[in-house]
Amino acid sequence: CVAGFLRRFSFQPLRENPLLGPSSTTLGKMGALDWNKVVHQHQGWRLISCIWLHAGLIHLVVNMLSLLFIGIRLEQQFGFVRIGAIYLLSGFGGSVMSALFLRNNYISVGASGALFGLLGSMLSELLMNWTIYSNKVRKRKKHAYIFFYPAA
Repeated sequence: CVAGFLRRFSFQPLRENPLLGPSSTTLGKMGALDWNKVVHQHQGWRLISCIWLHAGLIHLVVNMLSLLFIGIRLEQQFGFVRIGAIYLLSGFGGSVMSALFLRNNYISVGASGALFGLLGSMLSELLMNWTIYSNKVRKRKKHAYIFFYPAA
């Protein structure tokens, strides 16, 4: 069943794309970030569309696992709308930065900018509430010490 489903997609040989994915030409046609097309052909939509494209199955799985571990905790704490806004704005910002540093004839795909934005929001939440978290750590260490000390 899975093999039949995957047969519909075009995978390049491993020597061309070791991430088990399509060619760069295919990614370009699907909306990958290409500086020349964004600037000279006025295709600004590529700054957003590239967030949902990935270079291959391995790239997609790694990003989805990262989003799973980071996103679930943040979404439970702050809600879908806030985290969705952070994800989109961070992805857009990452695409803009990527476009500024891309050289001619290179493309960019993936949600790394959006994921780093979520990581940054997690870090800022940790720093803003550091006293709450540090007190919890101290209490847990104290309880662990009290619990395990008699056993020693």
